[in-house]
Amino acid sequence: RDIESETAAYTLSAQDISNEFEINPSESETKFLNKTIVISGKITELGEKQITLNGKVFCQLNKKVNALKLDQYVKIKGRFIGYDNLLEETKLDQCYIIN
Repeated sequence: RDIESETAAYTLSAQDISNEFEINPSESETKFLNKTIVISGKITELGEKQITLNGKVFCQLNKKVNALKLDQYVKIKGRFIGYDNLLEETKLDQCYIIN
């Protein structure tokens, strides 16, 4: 599966997807599961191959990206893989920076 070339099923902000899961986690999980989505937000955590947007959206990147900085605004395309109730985080994998 080539997430980078797929058309996104949804495009929304990190805040919008977090709000959807706060309102109805099980319905939102069904809606987004295994879908390609584009999320925009501010980088609040930064690792070698992962970033977190707005403290709520965890993104596992396909490759190491050196040009990113904390508090930078980015748009990411990835595959939704689930919601972590304990951490209250939306999880994406196979992510690419698209801006």
